[in-house]
Amino acid sequence: MRNFPVSRGTVAGILKGYSGLSAAVFTEIYSTILRKSSANLLMFLSFGVPILCFVMMYFVRACTPTFGEDSAEHGHFLFIQVASVVLGLYVLITTILDPIFHFSAEVSYAILVGMVVLLMAPLAIPVKMTFCPLRINQPEIRNQQVASSDETLQGEGNADKTEPLLKSSESSTYLGSFREGDEASEVAMLLAVGEGAVKKKRRPKRGEDFKFTEAVIKADFWLLFLVYFTGVGSGVTVLNNLAQIGIAQGIHGTTILLSLFSFCNFIGRLGGGVVSEHFVRSKTVPRTLWMTCTQIIMVITYLLFASAISGTLYAATALLGICYGVQFSIMIPTVSELFGLKHFGIFYNFMSLGNPLGAFLFSGLLAGYIYDNEAAKQHGLGLITSSISCIGPNCFRLTFLILAGICGVGSVASIILTKRIWPVYQMLYGGGSFRLPQTSTY
Repeated sequence: MRNFPVSRGTVAGILKGYSGLSAAVFTEIYSTILRKSSANLLMFLSFGVPILCFVMMYFVRACTPTFGEDSAEHGHFLFIQVASVVLGLYVLITTILDPIFHFSAEVSYAILVGMVVLLMAPLAIPVKMTFCPLRINQPEIRNQQVASSDETLQGEGNADKTEPLLKSSESSTYLGSFREGDEASEVAMLLAVGEGAVKKKRRPKRGEDFKFTEAVIKADFWLLFLVYFTGVGSGVTVLNNLAQIGIAQGIHGTTILLSLFSFCNFIGRLGGGVVSEHFVRSKTVPRTLWMTCTQIIMVITYLLFASAISGTLYAATALLGICYGVQFSIMIPTVSELFGLKHFGIFYNFMSLGNPLGAFLFSGLLAGYIYDNEAAKQHGLGLITSSISCIGPNCFRLTFLILAGICGVGSVASIILTKRIWPVYQMLYGGGSFRLPQTSTY
């Protein structure tokens, strides 16, 4: 966020997009290199991932940000976005084809190599910048030097012209300085008294740097948390129970269903950042408007899940994956724009609590309780065997209806939040790009 303050949505979309693809990447590593061994997977997660983080830590550091339009930077972001989309399609297609054609070990290793190449593709940008740095046009430098020298000469000429020909006497100079000093001391005294009488610490305004204690008393902070909580909390509930949902509706091979959700989640994260960045610059539209739109779609999607209409499960899963991913890439830049970057880490981690909190409340308590009750009813009636927990649309119908109502509340809260922060975005992006707030009245 601090290195790319004018491309916050794009950066958030890319980072969260790769985060969404990480599960599919680890699954490929688990099935190929680790030979589907749980012990090897735990060793890899315990030692391999931390070592990789330590190795890459050197390259993650603060740099001088650009506050204007940079065509080279835009091209680099575009390259990473294209590479990530190709990687997502590659993983999705190979996951779908694997159970159909039963790839051999050699083909699986070749697929893994291709995935690693696509995963490391963004490294081409620093390599290119190192060996082919951008060259500044020398004539432009000369013109700037000539212009600066002309301004210097002109300033010296003006100084010569304004110098008085006759200097005042020492007595008049002394008296004048005495009077000026006396007046200056009186003014300084009045200012000091005034400051002491009315001095008051000014609280930050939206768009400036907030402390956590200053942000938690703002309505916008809790509105944003509520919107994010309802969106990701309901979405992660479906994700955690997606295999059981598929089995309940008669789909036993749920791998494709999970892969479809994962890919669409990635598209939502990446696309949410790109789309919000475009409209916030061109139309000064608050990013939370897209949270409103996607949560309204999520309401329709949950009703579609509850209806259990034949042939709609895959479409509903894809729609939900996209809308679920958008919540992440919108929340991150919105927090940084409303409450500043100085304490962004604290705000981001607090907002991120919405995901596990929603999983605990909606998935662990709500969906699990309803599912177990329906399964107990079916076992009591002898409708299913002991090997199958629950079948039929009633296993999750009530859960989906409740989730639709929760997202409806989130949509209303998002509309209120968008209306409240619209002037802030007009102030921040009124010139077409991000501007640091100076004399905001919001």
